[in-house]
Amino acid sequence: MMNYSHLTAALEAQRARDRGITFIEGKQDHRYLSYSDLYDRALMHLHDFQQAGLTPGAQLIILHNDNQTFIETFWACVLGGIIPVPVAIGISDEHRAKLFRIFNKLERPYLFTSREQVERLAGFAQQHSLQESLHVVQGKTVLADVLENLTQRGQRHEPKPDDVAFIQFSSGSTSEPKGVVLTHRNIMTNINAIKESGGFSENDISLSWMPLTHDMGLIGFHLHTLAIGINQFLMPTELFSRRPLLWFEKVSDCSVTVTCSPNFGYKHFLKALGSKTLDVGDLSHVRLIFNGAEPITIDICNQFLDVMQAYRLPRECMYTVYGLAEATLAVAFPRPGEPFRVVYLNRHSMRAGEPVQFVSKDHPDAAPHAVEGKPILDMAVKITDEANVALPANHIGLVQIRGGSVTSGYYLDDEANRGALTGGGWLNTGDLGFLTEAGELVITGREKDIIFSNGLNYYPHDIEAVALQLQELELGKVVAYGLRRPNADTDDLLVFVLFRADLKDFIGIVRDVTRHINEQTGLQVTRVIPVKRIPKTTSGKLQRRLLADAYLQGEYDQEIAQIDGLLAAAHSHAGGGLSASEARLQAICNELIKDKTISRDDNFFEIGISSLTLTEIHQKIDETWPGIVDITDIFDNQTLAALAAFIDSKTA
Repeated sequence: MMNYSHLTAALEAQRARDRGITFIEGKQDHRYLSYSDLYDRALMHLHDFQQAGLTPGAQLIILHNDNQTFIETFWACVLGGIIPVPVAIGISDEHRAKLFRIFNKLERPYLFTSREQVERLAGFAQQHSLQESLHVVQGKTVLADVLENLTQRGQRHEPKPDDVAFIQFSSGSTSEPKGVVLTHRNIMTNINAIKESGGFSENDISLSWMPLTHDMGLIGFHLHTLAIGINQFLMPTELFSRRPLLWFEKVSDCSVTVTCSPNFGYKHFLKALGSKTLDVGDLSHVRLIFNGAEPITIDICNQFLDVMQAYRLPRECMYTVYGLAEATLAVAFPRPGEPFRVVYLNRHSMRAGEPVQFVSKDHPDAAPHAVEGKPILDMAVKITDEANVALPANHIGLVQIRGGSVTSGYYLDDEANRGALTGGGWLNTGDLGFLTEAGELVITGREKDIIFSNGLNYYPHDIEAVALQLQELELGKVVAYGLRRPNADTDDLLVFVLFRADLKDFIGIVRDVTRHINEQTGLQVTRVIPVKRIPKTTSGKLQRRLLADAYLQGEYDQEIAQIDGLLAAAHSHAGGGLSASEARLQAICNELIKDKTISRDDNFFEIGISSLTLTEIHQKIDETWPGIVDITDIFDNQTLAALAAFIDSKTA
């Protein structure tokens, strides 16, 4: 257990040790910075910040994509009592708009960035009539370009444990980003818990390509490892994006024991690897690979471990964890050294407030979910209903947390605080999940993303995982969303697919996605929509709501009309005369499927038939041909023509 009362003490304790950070810029391009030199350079940066007028309590937005510059600036703020506010640069106007919103929200704001970024902000301001705001920002900007000749040291500030250490703003580009306020006490409490629960020691070696504007990158793989005195390796996220195989080449070269990646990183790595042979040695030294920050896809975990088995990467290293910025970082960890575990739930029995139904792995309605382990040291977790009443084990509800690392609230955001702080120190995470009988946490989804159909709850990432079983779809390029129409009692299920080719080639995807999701889940897909961009946060999380907003605003109306026309044309060419059995089946279907007319060669699942409607159709068929058709026969004979032929063969 470490006894540092604040971050400054943690850095000062490392000054006498031969440990530090290696910044990876390429296969052979490395820069080493000892923790002692980091302290000295941070004090030199602090001198320039103090000369620019920054005093304790001022807030400095750090908008810079060089890892070393970012870290030196962050620590300059910490040593001077200045509150760092990390913000991702991003590439879109949404991110630039977010910068202005954050600046306007802060009470004593300054900006640290490069000339290049100021020019980009100026161009954005010109296009969006924000010249006045730009003038204010420029007057409080400290340019990284003019801090080259560091010589004099600034005046160190002695923090108190309950002083604000920094503010983490949400990584998305929402209209009103929320700032999570973290004190030194919050951070040191969480760092201690991560060390103890993850079994860390100074003999570990860490490597991360996560952005330092993300809590896993900054806290998990910089602040935490520094406090322990671990040698750490940092790779730019952009370098990992271009050269994902370099990740494990460096893990091998540097004898790394602990690394990390969200779900999308494993898929990106596997796609780049393909049939190549990885240029690494024995990877049995890897102890933990943290897997968190977004929903965990079990198939991808297993694919990754299966492929990496050839390099002796231990299966026990996959470390499925749960955390969030409001908790500083970590909430629940499994026991290190054990294989990651999965529970399989009936996707049709996952309604909030009700018990889950465990099923076998090969059950047709099995939805796999990773077990994220027990709450870490000094962290309490409870599952509640909407009235904040605690639910028993194995019941899905809202995940609430309490502990010394949990934020006291969002920065100057009474509305967000009223929604999240539920009394008694508890915070509603907005996630849904349950605790097992053994007290282990399983996350099932986000409350705001849940899809409601036929009285049941479904989760977007589960539907996306089903869709990804199709070869033509890729991870991160498919988004499911439930959209409730006025006065409707169920959600429209929208599936957005990244697609930039001719729409004629999209018709097959529409049919395949509609059929496969319907066949595997019983859910009726309302629309499969081609989009040219999938919005994500800077840490790679899908921003489903932005796609739904664009749909409601009519941005995809032209493409939808073309798709409907192409499908109608294909439908009109299908058919010919119907046999007696086909005609009877068509009458049954048309009676029960109110918004569609089904032809003899239409696939039941491509046109989208809900599980409830399918059950009703089967009941009518059984009334007409008693005992002839089992519901599974409809899955084997998916058109009127095929099902009629099956019935005729049975009744001949």
